[in-house]
Amino acid sequence: MSLTIRRLKSQAPDFSKMLADLIAWEDVSDACVQSTVIEILENIRVRGDEALVEYSNRFDRRDLQSAAGLVVSDEQIEKACEQVSAEFITALELAASRVRDFHSRQLQSSWTYRDAHGNLLGQQVSPVARAGVYVPGGKAAYPSSVLMNVIPAEVAGVEEIVMVTPAPDGELNPVVLAAARVAGVSKVISIGGAQAIAALAYGTQTVPAVDKIVGPGNIYVATAKKMLYGTVGMDMIAGPSEILVICDGQTDPDWIAMDLFSQAEHDEQAQSILICPDAGFLDKVEESMARLLPEMERKKIIVESLKSRGAFIEASDLDEAVSIANRIAPEHLELSIEDAESWLPKIKNAGAVFLGRFTPEALGDYCAGPNHVLPTSSTARFSSPLGVYDFQKRSSIIGCSAEGSIELVDTASILARGEGLTAHARSAEMRKEKK
Repeated sequence: MSLTIRRLKSQAPDFSKMLADLIAWEDVSDACVQSTVIEILENIRVRGDEALVEYSNRFDRRDLQSAAGLVVSDEQIEKACEQVSAEFITALELAASRVRDFHSRQLQSSWTYRDAHGNLLGQQVSPVARAGVYVPGGKAAYPSSVLMNVIPAEVAGVEEIVMVTPAPDGELNPVVLAAARVAGVSKVISIGGAQAIAALAYGTQTVPAVDKIVGPGNIYVATAKKMLYGTVGMDMIAGPSEILVICDGQTDPDWIAMDLFSQAEHDEQAQSILICPDAGFLDKVEESMARLLPEMERKKIIVESLKSRGAFIEASDLDEAVSIANRIAPEHLELSIEDAESWLPKIKNAGAVFLGRFTPEALGDYCAGPNHVLPTSSTARFSSPLGVYDFQKRSSIIGCSAEGSIELVDTASILARGEGLTAHARSAEMRKEKK
């Protein structure tokens, strides 16, 4: 199986266009997908559990008679945990501990102060009451994603965390249920697809309506999330996984090759890019990739991913490499260079930054601590990783004293009348007249 990966040179006259074409990705749902999702959402909204059962039987090849069969019992979860090796449970618990420790530092607190006029001002921070976590059940099981989506909600103080995951042919993955137990999920319901998002947004007799939905899914899930944003809070609409490696040519080329493979194996639309000023090193990495590829279980996916969306970019120097990286705004950015930490202030756009030769992106995926739910498709220009703050909301606090109110009345009145809002002005002025 041959491996081909395109090469770009930053000094080429058409580089800017070629780079734009390389990173462009838009998995737009077509009219058929949209009409299907609209129908599903409306059916769930109107018919609730009855529609949920019908869709589960149709799409997941189940034979349910009622929605009671969708709820995963504590006994089922316990039995699933018994099927998982003690070694795997220990690894889950260690990873969960590190993820929890990192996210506990994100917790925001309420604050208040009094201005010179005695007015109380501030911000009250509180968690959402109920969160929904979508866990895919397609090509692979991702217990690590359970930890990354659930633990920030738990740390934020969310009272109820509802996990939904499809059960094709009635089968649930034991490691996913084990991760749910370790992470602290309140309830597990075996539903998937757009119908699961609709159930979490609207609520049914069995599925409680939530305030925020997080977690990735297929095009039907993504389309449902777009359509229901506003009815309920959403995390992000995630695209394919991405890695961008900047290397100075001094790292073991086998390491770099495997780091690129680590994202390419996700799916055919994942993107792996290497930027280096040393053309000879790019040759060495390509040789490593050709030699290591036969060892990969998902080599077909890797080959297709690298062929369609992968690239080697020869930059003039590391400063230009960083500039290109900031333009791409990748989900994962590895700085496999000497004194990587000193380059960090120059990084403006990246979901997560991995510093040095001994920090493969895979450590961040599982157990380093920071969240692996990251902005993709260049949205790191304005978006951030999933965190505790996604499950907290803020209320402004304004409490005027009698004297403090009078100090603000004239300013409010002038501005209100300037906008033609007389009732606003009079509402403020009456406080001063009363005094």
